[in-house]
Amino acid sequence: MAAAAFLAALVSLPALAGSEDFGDYQVHWSVFPSTFLTPEVAKANNLQRSRSIGVVNISIMQEDANGAIKPVPGQVEGKVSNDIQQVKFLAFRRIQEGDSVYFIAQYQYSSGELMTFNVTARPTGHKQDLPVRFAHTLFGD
Repeated sequence: MAAAAFLAALVSLPALAGSEDFGDYQVHWSVFPSTFLTPEVAKANNLQRSRSIGVVNISIMQEDANGAIKPVPGQVEGKVSNDIQQVKFLAFRRIQEGDSVYFIAQYQYSSGELMTFNVTARPTGHKQDLPVRFAHTLFGD
């Protein structure tokens, strides 16, 4: 139930979102301030809410034989750096709700600071890493 509430919260949030295509696979991401989560959703998912903490959400998707895009399990690791190249490793947690699988991590930021994410996803059973790089600036509320 907690994961379902978290997933529902993600769908309704205004956030940076994007994806990169790797043939049969896609890596999707979104980034948003932790304060966008309700206190109940944050508590149920053991996440901290703060004006200086952001959330990054990664999903690995695969196109099936019918052309439908579906989430797949795997591993995600990465790091985030600020505009003066201070690097912090991201501790991703896997969340599964039914067929939905996604990976979330929290990171600290200063309002208005450009953060660059370097993330590597590897679908279960796939030999190649799927690297993505994206940048975003969050502002405190």
